[in-house]
This record gives sequence, C-alpha cells and structure tokens, in this order.
Amino acid sequence: MTTQADNEDTETPAGFRVVELSREPIALYKILKFESMVGSGGEAKAAVASGQVLVNGESEIQKRKKIVSGDTIEFGEEKIVLKLSEAASISPLAIEAKTETKPKAEFKPPAKKTSSDRKPISVRSRGNKK
Repeated sequence: MTTQADNEDTETPAGFRVVELSREPIALYKILKFESMVGSGGEAKAAVASGQVLVNGESEIQKRKKIVSGDTIEFGEEKIVLKLSEAASISPLAIEAKTETKPKAEFKPPAKKTSSDRKPISVRSRGNKK
C-alpha cells in the first residue's frame, strides 16, 4: 500500500486521504496497521472489535472484513479511501487462465480394512516364569 499525497481522482470524498492497494481484498485490521493508524495488529483488532472503525460510513466489528477498492475507512481523526493501483490490475491472460477449469478426478474413498487385513493381538502372561 502506498499513499498518494495529491488527490487527483474526482471520486475522492473531501477530507479523505487516498491509499493505493497493491492487491485486494485485504483485511481491515491490516490496513489500520500498515497505514500506522494504530500501533500494532492487536491494537487494530481491538479497535475494530469495539466498533471504533467506520467502513463506508457504518460501524464495523469484523476484524478480518474484506476491504476492496472504493471503500472508505474512518478511525479517530483519520479518513482514508482505498484505490487499486494501476500496477495491480490483472492481465486478461491471467483472468482467462483462472476461468479455465480442469476436469476433476473421480474420488474414491479408501477401502475399509477387514479383519483378515489386521494382525492378531498377541497376549502375554505377566506371571512369574519358572
């Protein structure tokens, strides 16, 4: 994630800082941590769980909430809007490769062991041997 100082995009809400994502989706607590909005990942999870973080204007309590491009996050005095970076866009070949499906192999469960496959239990007496 990198921060853009100048908000060239017209869709950016007033007062929000633009943060570029190198991939998406990303967990909410990770954004708080990597953007130094909190001191640690544990602190980020606690802030989210207590309802102090707003995602798209609504209080969010899911620590691992998947955040994507276009979402806004508000925590304390900080406000950020997320955009997917140009370098992160997926090429058409990668999309095509993901959509192709390979034929699935037929699954056969392993055969159950029968009593003839098992070794006999040996019994030893534990008495005094003379």
